[in-house]
Formats: sequence, C-alpha cells, structure tokens
Amino acid sequence: MIWEQGAIDVIPSKSNRKLPKEFDAELYKERNKTERFFGRLKASFRRIAMRYEKTSQNFLAMIKLASVRLWIEYYESVA
Repeated sequence: MIWEQGAIDVIPSKSNRKLPKEFDAELYKERNKTERFFGRLKASFRRIAMRYEKTSQNFLAMIKLASVRLWIEYYESVA
C-alpha cells in the first residue's frame, strides 16, 4: 500500500469535522503548486493531456519541453 512506502496525508480535513486531523501546511502548499502546474500543463498542451506520444520516452520529452515553455512564459511575465 501507499502508506507502507512512507506516504503521508497533506490534505486538510473539512472545516466542519469534529476531530480535525493534523496536516503540514507547508507541504500542502507545495502539493498545491504541483497540482496547479500539472493542471496548467494539461490545459495548455492538448498533446500531453491526450497522451499523443505513445512511448514513455517521447511523452517525458514533451512534458519537459512544455515545462520549459511554461517556465519561460512565467519568467518573462515576472521580469
């Protein structure tokens, strides 16, 4: 199972839960960044979302290229 591999909960409990579980807020922020990045990646690049690349090597290459493109767009808008 995933717990045996050392996974931990990073999603906070619902606000109306009687006994809320503890979670690491900083780890949750990092997880959120990762989720938003992959959402942006899939929304911006249909080729990745639809998995047009059949081999894992080509798919990873497309993810890397798309990631660089998103990073450049972000970097140019900040600078």
